[in-house]
Amino acid sequence: MKIIKKLLFAFLILCTLSITAQDNPFKVDVVGAGEPILLFPGFACTGDVWNDTVSELSKNYECHVFTFAGFGNVPAVEKPWLPKIKEGVLSYISENKLENPILIGHSLGGALALWMATESSSYKKLIVADALPSTGALMMPDFKSEYMVYDSPYNKQLLEMNDADFENMAIQMAGSMTSNKSKQLQIKDWMLQADRETYVYGYTDLLKLDLREDLSKINTPVTILAATEPYGLEMAKSTYDTQYKALNDYTVEFANGSSHFIMYDQPKWFIENLKNVLSN
Repeated sequence: MKIIKKLLFAFLILCTLSITAQDNPFKVDVVGAGEPILLFPGFACTGDVWNDTVSELSKNYECHVFTFAGFGNVPAVEKPWLPKIKEGVLSYISENKLENPILIGHSLGGALALWMATESSSYKKLIVADALPSTGALMMPDFKSEYMVYDSPYNKQLLEMNDADFENMAIQMAGSMTSNKSKQLQIKDWMLQADRETYVYGYTDLLKLDLREDLSKINTPVTILAATEPYGLEMAKSTYDTQYKALNDYTVEFANGSSHFIMYDQPKWFIENLKNVLSN
């Protein structure tokens, strides 16, 4: 009887830990030891996008690898999605007493890191990979944040799209994001695995986010690792100069010939640049 009671008690503890973990709008895997680095993936991706990066950095750093709610096998949360992600990450840093962590983010993850840095200078460094402070402004010439609403014809179309059409869209999008064929399949699969409402409304949150003016509040050193494709180096330089002009001090390195997923198109260049920034 005592053994049964102990087993039952242990089971209840495990259940409690599981429920507590699900209270966060993300899953985190911690690998390595040393200074803390938080790694944020891009939209719809899981933390596995950082596998090769973590394999190297975890030799000297404690890597906290995030997968956000609604992506991979992480349960979805109610909208607004992106503000909940940010508040959850801030709570995670506080609860785990992570002092002056380094933030590394790709695409959406880079925008999240920038957003956090506009509100606090308690980060040692920011490294953003092919990320902009305003994705919406890149896509729409007359962009205004208030134009981005959940109830829109485009969102309705995406929510009602059948699985075959959604997969065709995902294949086309993944094909433009990397030249690595096997990684195109992985990106496509992540998009298909995503919770559909998170995919639709979460992207609206990203488009709504406009940090261009708030960049002037950032005091943390920022390094940008930027792709040049599909429009070439000169257009990429113009885009980054325009979007980041309010940021007082930053360094940008261009991965010439790379598409959006630099870690897949130019893995050696990507790791070498990360190591250089971290060691300086």
